[in-house]
This record gives sequence, C-alpha cells and structure tokens, in this order.
Amino acid sequence: PQAGYWLCVLWFLKVTKKSVYVMYLPPTAVNTTLRLRDLRASMIPLNISAYIIPATDAHLSEYIAPRDARLAWMSGFTGSAGTAVITQNKAVLWTDSRYWIQAERQMDCNWELLRDASIRSITNWLILEIPEGDQVGFDPFLFSVDIFDIYNTNLAPAGRILKSIPDNLVDKIWTNRPPLPPDNPTHLPDSVIGVTWPMKVDQIRAQISDNPYKPTAVLLSALDETAWLFNLRGNDIPFNPFFYSYTLLSMDEIWLFVHTERITEELKVYLNTTCYHSYCVQLLEYSSVRSYLQSYLQRPNVRVWVGTEYTNQALYELITPEDKLLTSTYSPVLTTKAVKDATEQHILKEAHVRDAVAVMQLLMWLEKKVPEGTENELTAAHFVDQCRRYRTNSRGPSFETISASGPNAALAHYSPSNETVRKLSVDEMYLVDSGGQYLDGTTDITRTVHWGKPTDFQKEAYTRVLMGNIEISRTIFPAGTRGVNMEMLGRRALWEVGLTYGHGTGHGVGNYFGVHEWPVGFQSNNIPFQEGMFTSIEPGYYKENDFGIRIEDIAVTVPATTKYGNNYLTFETVSLVPYDRKLINTSLLSPEQLHWLNKYYETIQSVVGHELERQGLKEEYDWMMKHTAPFLTAGASAVISSVTLLFPLWSCFRL
Repeated sequence: PQAGYWLCVLWFLKVTKKSVYVMYLPPTAVNTTLRLRDLRASMIPLNISAYIIPATDAHLSEYIAPRDARLAWMSGFTGSAGTAVITQNKAVLWTDSRYWIQAERQMDCNWELLRDASIRSITNWLILEIPEGDQVGFDPFLFSVDIFDIYNTNLAPAGRILKSIPDNLVDKIWTNRPPLPPDNPTHLPDSVIGVTWPMKVDQIRAQISDNPYKPTAVLLSALDETAWLFNLRGNDIPFNPFFYSYTLLSMDEIWLFVHTERITEELKVYLNTTCYHSYCVQLLEYSSVRSYLQSYLQRPNVRVWVGTEYTNQALYELITPEDKLLTSTYSPVLTTKAVKDATEQHILKEAHVRDAVAVMQLLMWLEKKVPEGTENELTAAHFVDQCRRYRTNSRGPSFETISASGPNAALAHYSPSNETVRKLSVDEMYLVDSGGQYLDGTTDITRTVHWGKPTDFQKEAYTRVLMGNIEISRTIFPAGTRGVNMEMLGRRALWEVGLTYGHGTGHGVGNYFGVHEWPVGFQSNNIPFQEGMFTSIEPGYYKENDFGIRIEDIAVTVPATTKYGNNYLTFETVSLVPYDRKLINTSLLSPEQLHWLNKYYETIQSVVGHELERQGLKEEYDWMMKHTAPFLTAGASAVISSVTLLFPLWSCFRL
C-alpha cells in the first residue's frame, strides 16, 4: 500500500467548465513530485534503472548534517534510519518499526512504504522490479564495505549490476543544499583529557605493530575516530561535536584530511603541523582523501587496515590488490575508545549528576504545571533544554528531545513539531527521552510518568519494563560477555505476558561525543563487554495509538565480587533520576529487584542529594527525597500522598 494514500485527498474543482483534480497534502507531508522528476531525468544518461539513497553521510554517521540529509529532502521522511529506492515509475522507502507511523505522516502519495529494514527486502524488490542485466546506481561514499557486500551478494547472482556513481545525483538537483557549517574545530582543555593525542597515537601504533598481518597504516573514516585520536571537537553535525575528517596513520607519518581553511593557527601549533617527524600532523584537503590514498597505495610493501563497519565503499574500492588490504569489523580506534580511561569515567559520572538535576527540575515543574492545562510537548522539551543549558560545562542537547504524550509516545522516536504537538494532560502517560552534551560527557535518559490515574494495564506494562531494566542492571557476567547474550533479560518480564518492543535494548555513549556510540551495546554486532564501558539500558513497550513506555539509564561496567570466580562484571547505573512511583506495582517485583531499586534510590539521595544541597536547591532536594522514599516490602504500595509543590518556573536557571 502507498504510505501516503490516506494523506492524498483529491479535491474536485470546476474551472472554466473543466474538471480539475488538485492534490491536497496536510502540513506533515512534503510534495516530492518535482524532485522525483528531476532525479529520474538525471538517471537516464547514466543508464541506471534504479537509484539507492541511504540515510547517512560519507562517514556512515547515524546523525548527519542538514547538507547530507538527502533521503529527507527527496522523500520528506526525517527519521534517522531508512533507505529509498527510486525507479522511473516508483519511489519506495524501507524503514524499521520505530518509524512506520512517522513515515506515513511525512511522505506524500508518490511514495510507497515497505515495513522492513532489511537489505534482503530491498534487493528482492529490485530483482522483481528491474530486468536482468539492468544497472542499479549508488553513491559509494554512502555505502559501508559491509553494506555494499550484502547488496552485491544478493543482486549479482540475479544479474542486477551495482553501478558506483561517486557524484551524488541528489546533490546535483538540490539547488538550495545547505552549506558547510562555519565553525572551526577546537581541542579539548587539559581538564577533561586523561590521555594526550600523541599518547593515543602511540596506543594505535602499538596495535598496528602487534597485528600479525603486518599493516603499515590504519585508515580512520568515522568522524568520532579522528575526533577521539586528536582530542578535537567540532560543530558540523547537529547534536554531535564532530567535524568532517579522515585520518591515515602510519608508523611514522600522520595525515589529517580536513577543510584546511578551518584549522586555526593555534590548532596548527597544537597538532605540530610545521614539522616532519612521527608526531607531526600533515594537513591535507578533505576532498583529496581518495587521491592521496591512491598515492599511498603506490608505495611498495604497504598494507592499509580498515574497519569495514565505518569505511565507505568509495575508499575501500581503491585498496587493491588484495595484499594491500587488511580488514576488521571495527578499527583499533573504535575498540580502544570503547573502554573509557580513569579520567573519562570520572568526569562522565560527574556530568550525569549535573544532568540529573536538570531532569528532576523538568519532572517537578511538569508535576505542578500539567494539572493547570498550560503545557504541551514542545514547551516541556524546551524547558528541559533550558535546564541543561544552565548546568556547568553545558554544550547543548545531545539529540532532539523526544517529548511525547499519549498516542504520540507510541512512536518510539517521535519528536514534537508545531503540526503534531499535543497538550500534556493528567489523563495521559508522558514519555521524555532527552540528553545533554557537556564538555566532560554525554548523557541520555528516558523517564515515563503519569500525573493522573493510570490503568492497571499501564501500571503492569510499566512495571514489567522496569523489571527488564533492573534485571540487566543487576546481572553479574564474565568479562568478555557479549551484550546480545544478555539482551533477553530486558525482555523476559514482557515476554511472559506476551508483550515486547521493536527497538534495541542499549547502545554505547561517549565523552562529549555521540549519544549512540558504537561498538558498545546489546546488538549482535557489538563487541564484548569489558570493564570501563558505558552503555544505555532501555527496554520499553508501545501500544499503538494509545501510549508508550521506555525507561532508559546509562550504566558503566564495573568489577563484581563473586563467591568463587574472578574477572566478573556488573553494571553501575550512573543516570540518577527516580522512576514514577505511581506506575510501579511492587507486587510484581521480586525481592532482589526491590532490593536493587531501594539501593538505587539510596545512591540518588546520597549523590544527587549532595549536589542539590551544594547548589542550595531546597525545593528540588525535597522533591527528590519524596520520590526516592524506600519501598519497604514487595507488596507495599508505590503511591505516596500527593503534595502540592510550588516550584518557580525559573528554578532550572539556578546553578
């Protein structure tokens, strides 16, 4: 079925005795007719029957700059995950269950939605739609090595040919494409650096040297790889402190590919750009990465190490013959970065304490204001952003706040707009998923609340989501265990009553980096857990057109004490905001889960309580103590008496 058919209403008009049909589009949808016409015209001279448009950039980023939002511009769909295929007579979008309803709202009737995110579904469709021997165009900068291999493996045996087109076809017709952001990269202050960039270079060179396959250099393509290596940050990507860059690092040379006009004199000194020994960074133009990589490969006895997950096909296809190539799923930078050093762990925990104050200020403000009927999803999102803005070391939000009430919360990644905004009500559940960027850390936390009388089913669903969160948080496991082998703990309480959720259970998080930091987490392609890794834990439940529940905390892997074994780990939760007592049915909790919950609340009282007292925030302190009162028995009521709290609107602005 066409995703936007229900949006496309044909209005019948009488014009000079002729019947004219006018397509009406509601404000949530984008008219893509002219864009599709222009793209299809550009496909003809290239002799391609289909063109693939992913929702990423040349660095395979999850969050992308406006100038790289090609899928959104072509289709109107703004979700962070999806793939479009355009032929001469069809335009189709594939995306996962998080975005099905959003896609239906945003796409016009030129588009068809297929409710499947798998490449197999895309290639099967292509095999059915285009004749054998026809070509399928793609931009190799927007395909990872692994993604290209999957497409090619599926299409080649069926006689459909992938054609690499490095000059992106959408860019050619996008006349008002946003420009490159003007901000220059900067280096982190010493106060938040535990390991200097030359020390990090030594760490990676040691892994190059120790690799038995004898690479001579490593190519870094993901934006956070270069930023981490040099302790640099930028502002090219919304919500993410990255800048467009690649790095080629050998045992005695360093090449940094950037927009060189943005590198200040101070930064040149910091990077030792005027010398030529092994700790001097040679600055090269961002656009020259392909040509320079080719010249490096001309040298004798070289072998380039790439991580296939984040290296694009445009660079990978240059590395020939095969004896000049070494691959791993992730580069040594990504696997090294995944384990936070002592300084990073300390400051990231501190950032979460300050962040907890901002989230508590939001929740107590809403507790007072929602019964008055004056607030909506947008004002709540704006309020929490303001509360974070006045925290020490704040650098803005880490993603667009998900502020969702009632049926909007059933969309796992909904963000409010002027067209979809819903008033907050005591009769509906409210979900807020938000995070902050701080100079010393990145945060991500979700809380779901109800200000009125929740139904028994809402309470049960919420409690079972909480049980999943607790079960992962309290589990003890051998170091080296993969998250995918623990993920079902987050779902078990829901599965027991026939409920589930359609998104992942957790992801890594950075130190003033991406809020979704690979390769840590609970998916099959994540690396095994080691001490010092930070991950989210976020089970949920979503009842379509009714409500949504998610409880998300950030936790760090720490050593666990066991009776017999050594080298075991558990999770220490560093997000420190109480859950909604009104939604917890403690009769469903096991004694062990209840004990964990009470200990967690004791930690909030001790750690965040100290911070609130330090800042002189008495009202916030009283609110926190009220909402972290202990649960004495498994059968005790989680509901406490309502107290009217007169929290001033300006409370979040106090430091």
